[in-house]
Amino acid sequence: MKAKFIVIILITVITSALLSGCIGNPKSETQPTPTAATTPASSGATAVQTAASSQELSGTITLSGAFALYPMAVRWGDEFTKLHPNVKVEISAGGAGKGMADTLGGLVDIGMISRDVDPSEIKKGAYPIGVTKDAVVATVNAKNPVLNDLLSKGVKKKTFASLYLNGTVNTWGDVVGTGNKAEIHVYTRSDSSGASDIWAKYLGGKQESLKGTGVYGDPGLLAAVQKDPLGIGYNNYNYAFDMKTGQPVSGIQIIPFDVNENGIVDPEENISTKEKTIAAIKSGVFPSPPARVELFVTKGKPTGITSEFIRWVLTDGQKYVDEVGYIELPKEYLDGELKKVE
Repeated sequence: MKAKFIVIILITVITSALLSGCIGNPKSETQPTPTAATTPASSGATAVQTAASSQELSGTITLSGAFALYPMAVRWGDEFTKLHPNVKVEISAGGAGKGMADTLGGLVDIGMISRDVDPSEIKKGAYPIGVTKDAVVATVNAKNPVLNDLLSKGVKKKTFASLYLNGTVNTWGDVVGTGNKAEIHVYTRSDSSGASDIWAKYLGGKQESLKGTGVYGDPGLLAAVQKDPLGIGYNNYNYAFDMKTGQPVSGIQIIPFDVNENGIVDPEENISTKEKTIAAIKSGVFPSPPARVELFVTKGKPTGITSEFIRWVLTDGQKYVDEVGYIELPKEYLDGELKKVE
């Protein structure tokens, strides 16, 4: 009897131990991996967005389009993948026209667009979201025969129009009002680009109306002017200025706009460095166009990791804008764009 009692006690103890092990707190294999906290964005990310940014995202985001936005997009992609190592961001530059075609054709997730979106593109599903701001500047060779006059007098809008739309100005003497007979060699973009679209809009025309020798891409147009002492072109300013020094890249100079047409470059019109160009844009002295908002465009409202990436760009990603050399959009504008992806 005593033996039976001892057996019963042992069974009770063992059973209790097993039950306590079953109802404990085992580790879940599906628990999300902890990630480092990020500083909340100045434009006011919501609690939902903050939570989403701490989750483990995965997949591939593809972008193509404007050379103008390429350096900024590369930096955003690098920083985003540091936060989300399982996300891959693939970016290629080929002009705004290619970016729009790739997006509407479903070849990429995001088009980098450096011009206004046409209503016909909206009807096809283009969904634009403004992400930063920059500008297009006019460039000449550093050995231009009338360089000193160009830098001290600037060039009037109507003179640029005579060069690029009408073809009625043919010598560098005609540009600066001297007797110099050196012929002007005009260069433009051969590809469908935001830079040429916005440059034409500034002059009162359309991209297809621009005269000159067509050259592919921002780097190509810049190189053409660098090689030709009589050349004139236009570039997105992040290609015209050295990223490190803020000075014009080797072999070129930036032509100032004579905005008030008084025949001299006033201090606020001076855009000889990247810093001064950005200051002129922020003050409103620099004409708009060719200053413009840079866009991410998706086909329809973005979803999934594409949406998460764009939300991050509009919030935490903005802290890299000044560093890369672009201009941060006003908080109110960014908040409005953020609502498009909520």
